[in-house]
Amino acid sequence: MRPAREEDLPSAERASAALFFEADRRSRRVCEPEIEPRSATASKQWIERMRYYLRVDPAGCRVAVGEDGEVVGFAMSQNRGDVWYLATYGVLTRYQGQGIGKRLMDAVLAHADGRPGLFSSTVHPAATRRYRLAGFTLHPQMRMVGTVDRSTLPAVSGLREGRADDFEWMDRLDERLRGAGHGPDHAYMLERLRLVVSDDPGRPGYVYIDEEQGRAALPAAAEQRTAQDLLWEALAASHGDTLVNCVTTANHWAVDVGLAARLDIGQEGYLAVRGMAEPAPYLASGHFL
Repeated sequence: MRPAREEDLPSAERASAALFFEADRRSRRVCEPEIEPRSATASKQWIERMRYYLRVDPAGCRVAVGEDGEVVGFAMSQNRGDVWYLATYGVLTRYQGQGIGKRLMDAVLAHADGRPGLFSSTVHPAATRRYRLAGFTLHPQMRMVGTVDRSTLPAVSGLREGRADDFEWMDRLDERLRGAGHGPDHAYMLERLRLVVSDDPGRPGYVYIDEEQGRAALPAAAEQRTAQDLLWEALAASHGDTLVNCVTTANHWAVDVGLAARLDIGQEGYLAVRGMAEPAPYLASGHFL
């Protein structure tokens, strides 16, 4: 095990793609679509995102390497101000049970240096046991999938396109909701996603929208009504099947929107938090939490 380097990223991506494809196939319900391997575009985006983490906070990124030099395990974490988050973590199935996952987790938790932290977790029994023993509270998450019934879309007002000069108040809102701002992550996301924000300074809130995939990312607001308006705006931008995930029980405002839009609700893993309350109104992102 050692610090991750940029030349490790293609190998780490292959390990990640294989591991999560296998995990998704195991957890797939009969009524759900067949799991597809990660696309070439998604693989490129994964490597790009890990390269960004290495540039901003390299000490939080660790890999385990086999005798052939290939990555067999990885843990990519980041410190942002007073909060730590784990962006991705895993060990190839054939190497599990050898203590590799524990060593990786111990290393990135040491990097957290006592900060409160959060991450999105699968339901793997050994992993969830490790997280709980490390002091994390596991909040069950829901996800909502399907095609939005466009006849349900309300007329939403009071929103505008976001800009880089919004980051200062967005970070203040992040501090209120999750203990620290996203800092440089906002600039990274704005380059790749559409940002929509509340136009009322008394009702701050924002959401990123992946227009290529038609999905909302990181909806956050000071109060639930604004959060719902932002999520409706993101759903209005969807095309075909969409996904709203990382919905914890403190965020039933999102459940109400998803059900009204005729999305199907299901369960997916946990939001693991340590040293902080369950964020709300706020839906974590698997990438930037």
